[in-house]
Amino acid sequence: MALANFFMILALFLPSIEALSNVTSSVQQNLSTQALLTLACTNVENQDSCLSNLQTALQNTGSPHPNSILHAALRASLNEARQTIDMITKFNSLSISYREQLAIEDCKELLDLSVSELAWSLAEMKMIRAGATSPDYQGNLKAWLSAALSNQDTCLEGFEGTDRRLENFIRGSLKQVTQLITNVLAMYTQLHSLPFKPPRNNSTKIGSSTSKFPKWMTDGDQELMHKSPVGMHVDAVVALDGTGHYRTISEAIYAAPGYSKRRYIIYVKKGVYNENIDMKKKKTNIMLVGDGIGATVVTGNRNFMQGWTTFRTATVAVSGRGFIARDMTFRNTAGPQHHQAVALRVDSDQSAFFRCSMEGYQDTLYAHSLRQFYRECDIYGTIDFIFGNGAAVLQNCKIYSRVPLPLQKVTITAHGRKNPNQNTGFSIQDSYILASQPTYLGRPWKPFSRTVFINTYMGALVQPRGWLEWYGNFALNTLWYGEYRNYGPGASLSGRVKWPGYHIIKDARTANYFTASRFIDGMSWLPATGIKFKANLGN
Repeated sequence: MALANFFMILALFLPSIEALSNVTSSVQQNLSTQALLTLACTNVENQDSCLSNLQTALQNTGSPHPNSILHAALRASLNEARQTIDMITKFNSLSISYREQLAIEDCKELLDLSVSELAWSLAEMKMIRAGATSPDYQGNLKAWLSAALSNQDTCLEGFEGTDRRLENFIRGSLKQVTQLITNVLAMYTQLHSLPFKPPRNNSTKIGSSTSKFPKWMTDGDQELMHKSPVGMHVDAVVALDGTGHYRTISEAIYAAPGYSKRRYIIYVKKGVYNENIDMKKKKTNIMLVGDGIGATVVTGNRNFMQGWTTFRTATVAVSGRGFIARDMTFRNTAGPQHHQAVALRVDSDQSAFFRCSMEGYQDTLYAHSLRQFYRECDIYGTIDFIFGNGAAVLQNCKIYSRVPLPLQKVTITAHGRKNPNQNTGFSIQDSYILASQPTYLGRPWKPFSRTVFINTYMGALVQPRGWLEWYGNFALNTLWYGEYRNYGPGASLSGRVKWPGYHIIKDARTANYFTASRFIDGMSWLPATGIKFKANLGN
């Protein structure tokens, strides 16, 4: 009788044992969900409201999944960015100087770029949640979220030279959106990224290159790097003498279609074009083709001392995705005495520059954000003349130092990575540092500044220390600077700085992380540009 009762009791409990397993799994899922929700709202001013909004967004998704939480957090960041634009617009009436007005306009444009980058990320997340798979997703999301995080910093930097009164108001307005994007980037990194992971394309061996062209553009674009302008099909011709469709480059760009999905080619005949060009984000897939460095020249002299923000000093600024330039010179003639004066500013994702020259003094090339590639380009300057927070690879480029102001020290790079989860940095490979003045390789503009030099010739005037402090011990523990197999009289490593963040790279695997195929996902977009490139370390 007792045994029968035992089996009856066991029979009653068997379903409960199975249910207990399900409950345990559910508890683990809930704990994971709660941890991600907490991460999404970390340091947000009104955490209860943030959590409530995300939980509401998750109600219609069924069982919460990490990607669902990331999707909801992205949407919250996007909504906050849109609201912040409306808020900043109200500050226009409070500005009392031209520089303040420009800074506010910068903020609106930069936040608008953030809105686009967050919207692209949201669309990509929807595809991932729908089951689509692509090796490009991870690179795209990291690039877009990294850029969206940086834009708010640039907004605030525009108030340099003012009494900072408006900056303090706007800083408060930006706080929430900046924190939300920071949290989304941290979540995405924890869920999807590992540092120094193997290449996605396992068929591409370290030290080898399987393609002459990186995979960014369409196959048809590859031919464009070889044809003479006369032999290629062009959509518009610019000529100072009136023999083209337009006399200025700005007119040709204004007439170009918005959000073009095909390559739109503008041939700019030789001549010196004295104009400032601002290619907005809707001008996508534009290609400028000139007659060569020094032959087709775009020049301006906007500078900080005239009251411009650094962001607005650019002679040429490009924001539309997929921009290409070939055989052109971008020049800012302001001179060292006028301080910040940008020749070229780039916010164009998957952009490429082939046989171009960027000529200026302080802040010549502003690689502001997103993925960029430079091949066989010349870059001239004095102070921080390659700067910004883009993910940029420069191959076979010539870097020239110029005479700075008295007591100034020449620094080539100033990278602006502010967060360890950003995928940004400068990688200078197979290039030449032709210094005419005592020159340093770089200094840390922001706490996680990242720059490497690989297989690059360094002239005798590259200083034995190699690198320069920004001020005091700032960022020396958190930056990531590296050198690998450089050569020439200035390449000796014996006298280099001993900072915790400085690395003498000794293995090819680490160095290969900073090459085009991996650092800027070059194999997914560069070949189609038609620009010759090296995917990895080999020839």
